[in-house]
Amino acid sequence: MALLSPSRRVRRTPFSDGVEAQGIKAYTVYNRMMLPTMFASVEEDYYHLKQAVQVWDVSCERQVQVQGSDALRLIQILTPRDLSKITPNRCMYIPVTDQNGGMLNDPVLLQSGPETYWISIADSDLLMWVNAIAACNGFDVEVSEPDVSPLGVQGPKSDDLMAQVFGEKIRDLRFFGCDRFEFGGFDFLIARSGYSKQGGFEIYVEGTERGMPLWHALFEAGQPLDVRAGGPNLIERVESGLLSYGNDMTSDNSPLECGLGKFVSTSQLATCFGGRAMREELETGSAQMIRAIEIDGNSVPGCDRAWPLHAGGEQVGQVTSATWSPDFKTNVAIGMVARAHWDADSEITVETPTGPRAARVCDGFWN
Repeated sequence: MALLSPSRRVRRTPFSDGVEAQGIKAYTVYNRMMLPTMFASVEEDYYHLKQAVQVWDVSCERQVQVQGSDALRLIQILTPRDLSKITPNRCMYIPVTDQNGGMLNDPVLLQSGPETYWISIADSDLLMWVNAIAACNGFDVEVSEPDVSPLGVQGPKSDDLMAQVFGEKIRDLRFFGCDRFEFGGFDFLIARSGYSKQGGFEIYVEGTERGMPLWHALFEAGQPLDVRAGGPNLIERVESGLLSYGNDMTSDNSPLECGLGKFVSTSQLATCFGGRAMREELETGSAQMIRAIEIDGNSVPGCDRAWPLHAGGEQVGQVTSATWSPDFKTNVAIGMVARAHWDADSEITVETPTGPRAARVCDGFWN
């Protein structure tokens, strides 16, 4: 595997010094930033995530800040989800769609202050899209990328670690609840959220200089809990059915095809981008849908390109993420499957780089 050449186009983060001290072994690039992906090994990191607590440098989840009297009105036309219940104490997962109803991003939306919202984005350049929409339609807003870098605390012992650093009140946060908590003389916006199903939090660190003091405090307090550095884990992600924008879904896919129908409010389709296309899809039904897929045989290779799915001599979809699951003793995968073949137990064939494999559609993900 070729190494990543250092460049200022691939940005370091406020936590990069800490990540390196923890023995990082692999990065990927996400929003032109370094995202740690492996420390001990993918499998060892996976077991540790399920048993203890990890601190994740997810600074790559950049914020698109929309500030001004028209901020919420602008954001509402970007997404088919009804945002009327957004509050300073509740964040929301929102599909963002283009004029054709295709997925542009699947961020988390937070209200960070009066008339101020952060769109915490996945790996695509949403800043320019939002800026263009604002400029071309005369919205009274300012759109910018603030100096805000999320830090994740994930795993079954995350509540214990966070309570030691931020106080016992943080245990009261509900899923996708958020509030401000004090550390080192500063208030940090914290949400009970994160890119794993093991439970945890995301700390929105405002100001690069606050990053490493918080990092050190978490590791000092977490020593009795076996705290380690970590990052989004491929095995746990696929087992849990957590979709990766750019891998499992792109602008070629609608929120409905991605299994995100509960975030599509029919009341918003008259005004949001792509609303007409989504309404037509609701009426006719989706042609394909994200599904969990089990692949037979020994461990599959890394899925760095789409693997075609076949049935009856025809291509009926593609696998977009796949890996061996040590806990479930099988190859687990995420794929987009045509309507005629997406029912549970449908038998299909996956064309992997090492040859065809028998596979079947599952009735749900593993975690």
